[in-house]
Amino acid sequence: LKEQEAGRTTATPIWFILLACLGALYVAAVCSRLLAYLVLCLRRQKDLRRSYGEWAIVTGPTSGLGRSMAMELARRGLNLVLVDLNAANLQETSDTIKASHGVQTKTVVFDLSVVGTAQGDEAMRQLQETIDGLDIGLLVNNAAVATPGAVFLHEADIERLIRMIRVNLWAPTEVTAAVLPGMLERGRGAIVNVGSGSTVAVPSFPLYTVYSSTKRYVAKFSRSLYVEYKSKGIDVQYQVPFYVHTGMLSSAVKAKLRPWLVATPDEYTRTAAQWIGRGPMCVPGAAQKLQWCLTGFVPDSVHD
Repeated sequence: LKEQEAGRTTATPIWFILLACLGALYVAAVCSRLLAYLVLCLRRQKDLRRSYGEWAIVTGPTSGLGRSMAMELARRGLNLVLVDLNAANLQETSDTIKASHGVQTKTVVFDLSVVGTAQGDEAMRQLQETIDGLDIGLLVNNAAVATPGAVFLHEADIERLIRMIRVNLWAPTEVTAAVLPGMLERGRGAIVNVGSGSTVAVPSFPLYTVYSSTKRYVAKFSRSLYVEYKSKGIDVQYQVPFYVHTGMLSSAVKAKLRPWLVATPDEYTRTAAQWIGRGPMCVPGAAQKLQWCLTGFVPDSVHD
């Protein structure tokens, strides 16, 4: 009798066992992410030109991540088609790239905020004429806007939100549709869509609702295209920057965060280029990956 009573008093509660199992599963999921990251890091770097083609298109290449990515791709030997709304900035970027890396460049003046209008259709025709006959192996949909910034939806300028939606959502869709036929014909290619940490790290992004929603679209768009075209030799990837020292990161945030948490555009794109073609989604850089993992330990209710 005493032995039975002792057994009852020392038995582990079922709720504790269930919580322990859930915790173990969660830790296993996090560890599998890290293991997958380490495996990809150990793979040999791709020769992007040999793997995909001689030319790359970069949207928004005159500043921030776009400029750094264009410079990095040129350093790797790819010729570039640069797409931006400012002709003078495009020319300066083009001249700098040619002087630094000796590759060919072509420029297309295209205000992506007018996609879907008569003006936007004309610019899209110019882009298609420019790339006609080129061995376009890589597309980087980098251009994005976050203005009007932090604002309640009912207080926002709707026209500015519509322009944001066109640049962040509509433009990558149209430009991707324009390059896919050539990639399919050649049986190879890669498409990189630049996203935002707000789509994978937090369940909501209040006051930036429309911006984060456009990036959520890009995430789903990228994943679905990855599944559609991976068997056809085309790699589609969603790249997720967290804190990067660009104009889109507020000065207040830059001042609060430790320097090692905020990558420079050159640091970020150097790693991002290495990850092209390695899976449907990536968070380039160890510090960026650490931020992603740490946010995963915080419950959604706390994030909100």
